[in-house]
Amino acid sequence: MTITPNKQSVNTSPTPANHQEFDWRNCWYPIAFTQDLPKSHPYKFSLYEEPLVLFRNQDGKLGCLTDRCSHRAARLSDGQIIDGRIECLYHGWQFGTDGKCLHIPQLPEDAKIPTNACIKSFPVVERQGIVWMWAGEEKPVEDLIPTIAELDKPEVFCTDYTRDLPYDQTYFIENVIDPAHVYISHDGIVGKRENAQPLDIEVVDISIQGIRGKWRGTRQPNQPWSLLDFIAPNLVIYKSGDEKTGKFGGVILYSLPLSKNRCRIFLRNYGNFFPLLMKLMPRWLDHIKWRNIILEGDLQLVVEQKRQIESLQKKLKDLYLPLKTSDTLVIEYRKWLDKFGKDLPFYQGYDSAKNFHTDELSENSLTLDRFSQHTQICSSCNQAYQTTNLVKQTLIGVAIALAALAILTDNSWVSPVAVIASLSAVALAFAAQKLKTKFERAYTRH
Repeated sequence: MTITPNKQSVNTSPTPANHQEFDWRNCWYPIAFTQDLPKSHPYKFSLYEEPLVLFRNQDGKLGCLTDRCSHRAARLSDGQIIDGRIECLYHGWQFGTDGKCLHIPQLPEDAKIPTNACIKSFPVVERQGIVWMWAGEEKPVEDLIPTIAELDKPEVFCTDYTRDLPYDQTYFIENVIDPAHVYISHDGIVGKRENAQPLDIEVVDISIQGIRGKWRGTRQPNQPWSLLDFIAPNLVIYKSGDEKTGKFGGVILYSLPLSKNRCRIFLRNYGNFFPLLMKLMPRWLDHIKWRNIILEGDLQLVVEQKRQIESLQKKLKDLYLPLKTSDTLVIEYRKWLDKFGKDLPFYQGYDSAKNFHTDELSENSLTLDRFSQHTQICSSCNQAYQTTNLVKQTLIGVAIALAALAILTDNSWVSPVAVIASLSAVALAFAAQKLKTKFERAYTRH
């Protein structure tokens, strides 16, 4: 496949040349895929450890508030949605999507609600199936949302996947802008170790907006380039296309920095060449068959990498042994953090770091937890998990009832039929249990 190098199709805007620190607040952050938002209860998340909550009112309008009741600091996300208002579970104070306090049960009916009972709200919009939040004090500019032009084409098909990872955003971005690891780390899944080879990697442009690069294998002469761009602060995108056939596609990787050691990722594969079988496949089946396994192939490696780096308390430039034929974009990203990311709440650059501590990751921390990291926050997998569990419990009940019927009709023809049916129900319950574990247990290499 061939591409047109340096073709820009991600919405960005110019930044003054004399501004040398990336303004992490005055930009847009992805919160969730629209299809994964719960319909009847609040959706909680965080941005750099600041707790936030998202909900819809009765008109479908989204509201994003600080996840802290103005009364006694209880979490609003533990509450419920009543008539389009989010209600604190502690004392029943209710708030609208703009953060205004609308009801306090403990006040007399004729009493005025205090103006300082309101909660800080943040602008949110929906674009291309993703909910975006503006974190800054300045007026939000919707043109700055890093949308992908190709996604608006009617022939494009997408598959979406979300996951919480037990390490910060900078380690995730380093991992996904490294095409060389795919052949080894994902051997037999999306790569083959026999295809590991030196790569041509070129940095096309570096600015406060991010890094634009391209790469290709060297084993075959004149191999086509693939684009690999980092768009600050939260987007990595792989793109490729064939001008002769008109086929194009890519991988979009957004990330949300939840806290110092957690980030939420939003992965989207897109293209105009997906086979019909892929289009018909249920989303949850795609996740348990491919997406979870791919992400979990790197998860433990990155956790241990981060633990090693922080325990040694050395700069990355003193620890890494980078190769131009594999690590160019990785090193440039870390250097980008040194140059432009000093205002970020925390980061790990190549020559510097901010607010990292060696005691953050426990040796016994559970890193491979598919259920809490994915199933609970994915609407498709969560529904499939609940359905599978219900089917299993029902089949067990049916098996017990049929076994009892076989005993009660011991001398009748009904008995052997009931036994066979009971054993069949047990077998199906066992199959349902096996499927259920696919939503709970993570892939391991050994």
